[in-house]
Amino acid sequence: MNITLRPNNLDAFWMPYTANRSFKASPRLLARAEGVFYYTPEGREVLDGTAGLWCVNAGHGRREIAEAIKAQADVMDFAPTFQMGHPIAFEAAARLAEFTPDGLDRIFFTNSGSESADTALKIALAYHRARGEGQRVRLVGRERGYHGCGFGGMSVGGIVANRRQFGAQLPFVDHLPHTHLPEKNRFARGEPEHGAHLADALEDLVKLHGDTIAAVIVEPVAGSTGVLVPPKGYLRRLRELCTRHGILLIFDEVITGFSRLGAGFAAEHFGVLPDIITMAKGLTNAAVPMGAVAVTREVYETVLEGSPGGIEFFHGYTYSGHPLAAAAAIASIRIHQEEDLAGRVRDLAPYWQEAAHSLRGAPFVTDIRDCGLIAGVELEPVKDRPTERGMRVLQRCFDDGLLVRVTGDIVALSPPLTIERRHVDRIFDTLDRALRKEAA
Repeated sequence: MNITLRPNNLDAFWMPYTANRSFKASPRLLARAEGVFYYTPEGREVLDGTAGLWCVNAGHGRREIAEAIKAQADVMDFAPTFQMGHPIAFEAAARLAEFTPDGLDRIFFTNSGSESADTALKIALAYHRARGEGQRVRLVGRERGYHGCGFGGMSVGGIVANRRQFGAQLPFVDHLPHTHLPEKNRFARGEPEHGAHLADALEDLVKLHGDTIAAVIVEPVAGSTGVLVPPKGYLRRLRELCTRHGILLIFDEVITGFSRLGAGFAAEHFGVLPDIITMAKGLTNAAVPMGAVAVTREVYETVLEGSPGGIEFFHGYTYSGHPLAAAAAIASIRIHQEEDLAGRVRDLAPYWQEAAHSLRGAPFVTDIRDCGLIAGVELEPVKDRPTERGMRVLQRCFDDGLLVRVTGDIVALSPPLTIERRHVDRIFDTLDRALRKEAA
């Protein structure tokens, strides 16, 4: 079968997070990928400016990963991990525990970032119950945060469009304010100077709710809302307050994990250690769906020792630690280590930053934010028609051979970590042309 053929019927697939009617009237299709490029069914080259969906960190078509998946499929396609086990799941957990920040070395496998977020929230509740503080039932997220689309992650998330269709959320949830201060931090390079004080809002929530808060969950860099980089000192202050009040701190590193910022995880990049880290996407280089939650040994042992016996944590998924996903994860982690992808990011990040900020002054650009190999370019919306300009720029870039992501009227960029300077130039030159065509 020729997989590059254009399908003749688009009706059956209900596409996620997509304007289905407009897309199917004028589809943008990708049929093949290699290195830092996609190719359309017609063979047109498209530079991947988004690493797929923040996930193909090591670049497309990695033979090491494909061969590891095939080798495992030839041996065993599936085995359960409920009251049973298979060797490669334990190997994957051990390899991942070596890659995660020191101290976060107990691994619970999931299948996605959404499942990782919900799992982390349940671990936090189970932890406090196990240590005799069952009154800690409240979960705190942040405005403009994104933690997947399960009911737990949606409830602690703070993106209004993700919530409005679904009525009631989980009870006992509150939110910190977001950290976006454009009047003070516009066009900041890396971590903005102003906003560390916003973490002190947690003190107000503690005054309001007392000792009922179980966990705070934040993205170190908020991605889906349009690349919000934490102000200097903000995450450290949040860590101090959580420790002071006996609250677990969860970092959602589904986007920032796996070398995206120039370290294995954002926790290492910012020098702030949470109690729990959620991850997915880059874990397998997106070759097979997989997520994970890494916790400290203290959290893990508290939950186990707090159980009277038998199953200690009544939670899990049929595909937790799936053999093919485990094989992909091991191969992906090896690539990050052997090719020092984090080092590549550190070397390229200053060039990336300069290229991103070269768009200051381009038509409609109102702000630019960056961290590691992430950038957000915020655009002035069309009056009374939000998102319209963003989608037009996305289409212009795609027509000109570049894949970008837009969230509202913010262009978000997060390319494979294997890009070179010439690719960086092409990304921002293409985006600049799209903006100038928009202004014409």
